[in-house]
Amino acid sequence: MIQLTIDQKNIEVEEGTLVIKAAKQAGINIPAMCHDERTEHFTSCMLCMVKDASNQRLFPSCSVKAVQGMNIITVDEEILETRKIALELLLSEHIGDCEAPCTVTCPAHMNIPLMNRHLTKGEFEQALRVVRKDIALPSVLGRVCPAPCEGACRRKGIDGAVSICLLKRYAGDYTLLNLAEETAVPFIEKPSSTTGKKIAVIGSGPSGLAAAYYLQLRGHQCTVYEKNPVAGGNVRINYTDEQLPKDVLDKEIYHIEQTGVTFEYNQTVTPTVFNTLLQNYDAILIASGRDFKACATWNIETSESGVKIDKRNYRTNMEKVFAVGNVVKPNKLTIQSLGQGKEVAFSIDQFLKGEPVIGEPEKFNSRFGKLSPDEVAEYLKESVDYPRINPEGKITNGFSIEEVKKEAARCLHCDCRKLDHCKLRDYSDLFEANQKHFSPEERKDVKKHIQHNLVVFEPSKCIKCGICFRLTEKEKEKFGFTFIGRGFDVEIGVPFVTDFKEALTQTAIMVAEACPTGALSIKE
Repeated sequence: MIQLTIDQKNIEVEEGTLVIKAAKQAGINIPAMCHDERTEHFTSCMLCMVKDASNQRLFPSCSVKAVQGMNIITVDEEILETRKIALELLLSEHIGDCEAPCTVTCPAHMNIPLMNRHLTKGEFEQALRVVRKDIALPSVLGRVCPAPCEGACRRKGIDGAVSICLLKRYAGDYTLLNLAEETAVPFIEKPSSTTGKKIAVIGSGPSGLAAAYYLQLRGHQCTVYEKNPVAGGNVRINYTDEQLPKDVLDKEIYHIEQTGVTFEYNQTVTPTVFNTLLQNYDAILIASGRDFKACATWNIETSESGVKIDKRNYRTNMEKVFAVGNVVKPNKLTIQSLGQGKEVAFSIDQFLKGEPVIGEPEKFNSRFGKLSPDEVAEYLKESVDYPRINPEGKITNGFSIEEVKKEAARCLHCDCRKLDHCKLRDYSDLFEANQKHFSPEERKDVKKHIQHNLVVFEPSKCIKCGICFRLTEKEKEKFGFTFIGRGFDVEIGVPFVTDFKEALTQTAIMVAEACPTGALSIKE
């Protein structure tokens, strides 16, 4: 056994232990992407750099063995900057989207490709759960949203954007309105626990309803104060019955009410009433539409356009009072109001938990832009080759069940399959890496190898960590993966121009799970 010091912590490990493993035994996690304990070390990502305190030299902890008396520093300003640069170099050759362009463009940031995958397979309740995670009124939005997401759809320039809005509408209608099959059963989400905190929401338009819905699901008791005898705000009066049947709006409001949100109708909030709310509630959200002049009588700071807020978190000049929607700034998009309602729920939840009020977290998002004609063909491999479908029963009636499945299948699935468990994304977010810092003048073409029945290989996302090569070699795959080429042109690929399906006969799932990016991923 040998003794060494890591981050001023004295530890004892077996002789020959790698520094990265010694640190882990001491409860210190050093970031790495090319390290896999099942294989021999192969230094490539340079993310695991640490410092020898005796000479201030940096070295990769995944390939250096600990020796007696070592004094290691794992975090300081120079180390953090080195890791950031290492990530930016990796990102310069990583061509792929984390989130699809449609998701990025959606004001509510809905995971549209995931919804489409569920709809294609006829998993309608799962699709609705995906939608409701970000959109509190899917049936309403499916009828009145101008669909900015469709403008960003990569299929738009091929043969028509995927009909996202009508698909979202079907997901909302399926269980809420029971429009498809008799077996469809409406589901009501309930908070898993309660916090004992109370929130007053002034106004029952889209932003107020959305905020109340998401805060209620977080366990905070929400009461909505509405001056009119019914909820809905401008959504109830701005659309004709043909555009938005009132029973659709009423049923979506009922759904929100069933989560535990309470409504107080015919309630005008005077300065006296507002002061009472301040005393009785842990937080207040003002979502009263363009009726912002009354806010000035509540000692809320306003401007000519609306209530003044901190744009990061929707907080007003009063610590426990937030404002959102048209009361802050006029906008005509219902989806934008709904998105803001979801965002302010993050801020209020953070405030009630005593956390820094930073609003909805934004995670690193790799993007690479437009598809070339050759890349269109690559993306169509995972889709179907027919143009946008128009509902036989006209748009006002929406899609039939078969039309939904066919139209959802047109999705090109531009998102990453490893959206929530990609080390490259996680570390790029942690170290605030800039994807464009070392961008080459010309990027690599996107390729997709989908012929394997279990996994997909996208070499443009590969960072050449070598884990797949080492694992397939260790498990004695006949072909497996190997390094092809020399120097800066080296790539990971299948040797001898072998079919990708033949390369992985026993290790497909293993290497896909071990891949630190979305280059190798499991088919859904």
